[in-house]
Amino acid sequence: MANSRRLAWRALNQRICDCERCPRLIEHCREIARTKRRSFQNDDYWGGPIPNFGDPQAELLIVGLAPAAHGGNRTGRMFTGDRSGDWLYRALYRAGFASQPEAASRDDGLALMNCAITSTCHCAPPANKPTPDEIANCREWFDATVAILPVRVFLALGQIGWRAVVDFARDNGWYEGRIPKFGHGVEVELSEGRILLGSFHPSQQNTFTGRLTEPMFNAVFSRASRLLQR
Repeated sequence: MANSRRLAWRALNQRICDCERCPRLIEHCREIARTKRRSFQNDDYWGGPIPNFGDPQAELLIVGLAPAAHGGNRTGRMFTGDRSGDWLYRALYRAGFASQPEAASRDDGLALMNCAITSTCHCAPPANKPTPDEIANCREWFDATVAILPVRVFLALGQIGWRAVVDFARDNGWYEGRIPKFGHGVEVELSEGRILLGSFHPSQQNTFTGRLTEPMFNAVFSRASRLLQR
């Protein structure tokens, strides 16, 4: 079972990398890779859809919004090379889900344990705002990701990630009723013991203003760890 999951995980990630369903996003990713940011002029940008990252046996699935233009779109790995990733991997390390607290590049040795990271949109969108159609185009990848992983806890970083999990849960009979309101630290029980947790996204808009603090962020990952120990 473990080996089949690893093979399915690799195959899915390759399909994500090969995707060209959203011409606007593909062109934007490539344009950013051509022009680059001055501080990264010597870097070879990834410039395309970003695959999932993490453990193919993961019971914790983190759901973000989309790669950053000069973060994931540059490095080719989820939440790597930007300030949001700095916050995320520090929190994962403290909670025992990551082998190290820093993420700089795809070959920096970072590994995740019992944790995987995906996003509702796998390409960096202009102004960090994918359209509803672009999010819908990525839905197949989200569905396939959840089908492979033995997820017990979903951690949604932000409102869009939250809605992606809720929509999936409703479509698959894991949740009935009204759409639960997103909030930091909010928990929703899904079927068969699964849990959806909400967290403010570690974007600069939230961290620089103090809307999200490191103790708040760490607490969500500590809670996820405790839920997985039940």
